Amino acid sequence: MSDGPDQDKTEPATGKKREDARKKGQIARSREIPSVAILLFALSVFYFSGGWMLDQLGFIMRNRFSHLMFRNFSIESAHLMLWDIFQKTIIVLAPFLGAVIVAGIVSNVAQTGWMLSGETITPKLSKLNPINGMKSLVSLRSMVEVIKSVIKILIVGAVSYAILSGEMDQIPGLVELDTSQILTLTGTISLRLGFYTCLALIVMAGIDYLFQHWQHERDLRMTKQEVKDEHKQQEGDPKVKSRIRAIQREMAMQRMMESVPGATVVITNPTHLAVALTFERAMPAPKVVAKGAGHIAEKIKALAKENGVPIIEEKPLARALFKTVEIDQYIPADLYHAVAEMLAYVYRLRGLVH
Repeated sequence: MSDGPDQDKTEPATGKKREDARKKGQIARSREIPSVAILLFALSVFYFSGGWMLDQLGFIMRNRFSHLMFRNFSIESAHLMLWDIFQKTIIVLAPFLGAVIVAGIVSNVAQTGWMLSGETITPKLSKLNPINGMKSLVSLRSMVEVIKSVIKILIVGAVSYAILSGEMDQIPGLVELDTSQILTLTGTISLRLGFYTCLALIVMAGIDYLFQHWQHERDLRMTKQEVKDEHKQQEGDPKVKSRIRAIQREMAMQRMMESVPGATVVITNPTHLAVALTFERAMPAPKVVAKGAGHIAEKIKALAKENGVPIIEEKPLARALFKTVEIDQYIPADLYHAVAEMLAYVYRLRGLVH
């Protein structure tokens, strides 16, 4: 059958797959639960207020039709009378109608939460495909629906037979009762029949909900490759991310090298490390504008030479600055003294030059 289990789909659905399915209206939902809830609410209203509704409807009809022969009857008066009967009938039936509406809303919201999706009602040409239609006729879901319909018929039939067979001895006596008594008796039997049927259908609805939940989880299952692909989409392709990081490093390196010509001094290790510092009177402390090791250190020193930036070899200070201070950060207080001596030396050199 078309709904046979897919051997490749062994992984449970991810959060994103569940969210996408929910947006499309694909959720675990039993249609039996709203049906049973509506039936139960309607029967409850009839049980507690059925007599009152029957009395009110009878009063409306008697009140409107009792004096009909004594009036000048016309099409206009007929319209007014029917409209008045309709309005008063709606008011009497309001508890019943309200119960049905509330039952339908509550039973659906309890299963799915508040959800609005136009996906399921959007016209799709694929739904007109006769091949897909034939596949759906032999699917597991359609077979279950057929079985449920048969079971419901059997339940209603069995409950009806059990109750009516116990009331058969009262049927001959109906000829001796007036209309109100007959209605009362048939109403009582009908309510009993409805409630017992409802109890049986509640059990069926619970089983159906469990099946729908299982079917939904089964439909959402994913292959291992689908899980990997979704993870890549969310986290990003590793190759793309690696390329982005490489571009970011290149841009950061370019910005760093552009800061070297304006540096005050470059402190070296002498060949392995190079740290460029800048200092102006408005700054709270000297700042590291560039640093690097090996090949990058050689580039920093070459730029410094080209732009006349003093290069001073001071191994301990170069190592300390390289390890503890990041680019565009001010030097820590414990290095103030050593850096101040270095800057003083640079200023003296500049004074000698000029």
